[in-house]
Amino acid sequence: MKVKVLSRNPDDYLRETKRDIPKIPRNYDPVQHPFEAAREYVRAMNSAKLDRLFAKPFIGSLGGHRDGVQSLLCHPRSLSTVASGSYDGEIRIWNLAEQKCIRTVQAHRGMVRSMCFGSSGSHVFSVGDDQNIKQWNLDDFHEPVNTILSKSSLLSIDHHFDEAKFATGGDAVEIWDEARSHPIRSFSWGADSIQAVRFNRVETNVLASCAADRSIVLHDIRLADSLRKVVLTMKSNSLCWNPMEAFIFTVANEDYKCYSFDMRNLSSPVMVYMDHVSAVLDLDYSPTGKEFVTASYDKTIRIFPVDKGRSREIYHTKRMQRVTTVKYSRDDKYIVSGSDEMNLRLWKAHASEKLGYVSVVTFSRHLSDCPSVCPPVCLSVCLSVCLSVLLSFYLSVRLFVRLSVCLFIFRSVCLSDDLSVGLNGLCEDLV
Repeated sequence: MKVKVLSRNPDDYLRETKRDIPKIPRNYDPVQHPFEAAREYVRAMNSAKLDRLFAKPFIGSLGGHRDGVQSLLCHPRSLSTVASGSYDGEIRIWNLAEQKCIRTVQAHRGMVRSMCFGSSGSHVFSVGDDQNIKQWNLDDFHEPVNTILSKSSLLSIDHHFDEAKFATGGDAVEIWDEARSHPIRSFSWGADSIQAVRFNRVETNVLASCAADRSIVLHDIRLADSLRKVVLTMKSNSLCWNPMEAFIFTVANEDYKCYSFDMRNLSSPVMVYMDHVSAVLDLDYSPTGKEFVTASYDKTIRIFPVDKGRSREIYHTKRMQRVTTVKYSRDDKYIVSGSDEMNLRLWKAHASEKLGYVSVVTFSRHLSDCPSVCPPVCLSVCLSVCLSVLLSFYLSVRLFVRLSVCLFIFRSVCLSDDLSVGLNGLCEDLV
């Protein structure tokens, strides 16, 4: 006679302690789970979206201006120093780390049109509606070091990256020497007014300008005439060179788009970037040259990859009005914007990136992902980690030796007939 009985092992369904996770029976037969792959796909997608769902790109707002912010400038050698100019002619120097204004001056009568830092970073040059070019010392910010009266109204200024020269845009593109009160060279190609001038960061003698007649002109300060010219459908408001590719520059246009051109062939743009719903007023490249940020009349900030025509990120707040200027920080981590409602805003360049202190393991893992970007930093971090490991090993060995000696002396004391001699020896070794 054969009897079938149920046999269960209590270890399969009972917990050893109350703190253990309850055991749930599960059938691993794939036939019984036809939607397992679909469920795992949904879980993976949800986990990948969590960074975007909980992203907080806005860091803080810097208030203090009495009118809208027109121009913005990042210090070339200090990550935390930013200069801003407003419609009422005031210039403020900000410390982003402390999020406060450290210097202020009434620089111009009328709007501060544009500003630039000198090649050393110790001076600021500004132009305004009063036709003055003023040079300011950051250490003594109360009075200008030098003031030059221009013959016409100036709309833009940019400094040479190596030499003591700067370029201004007004009725024409003019090249100035810091030691002279008159321009040393002037370029004009039938434009009414020059909206923006920018020096190339790599080919430092080449600069580009945007004009009111919808043209973009390339100049070389070593030559007497301009190099090339291209005319677009609508006017361009701003221009910026790619810091990693010397021959690529991007313009912000009134037709809601941005255009990237190769200076070697201006017949057609390399890439067209679209997503804004109003005129693009300003743009700036990241130090890596892989992305750029734009400011628009539609009250938004967008971040574009250079190889894609659509933006990967859009930033806006309820109180933010028309964004007139925007800059990337020198470490590629932050974005600073200025808008019409008199505030500067600080944003993360990567919305879901965590800020603050990181461990050595996390930092080393991040550096291992990009060893070609900063090999000196990788080498220094590796050396510091190795030194810390060797130091900890040396201290642990020294402590182990001392404990071994103390244990040996203690045993000798216990086995010795003369206790006082052992105690004296123990005290001497401990000292």
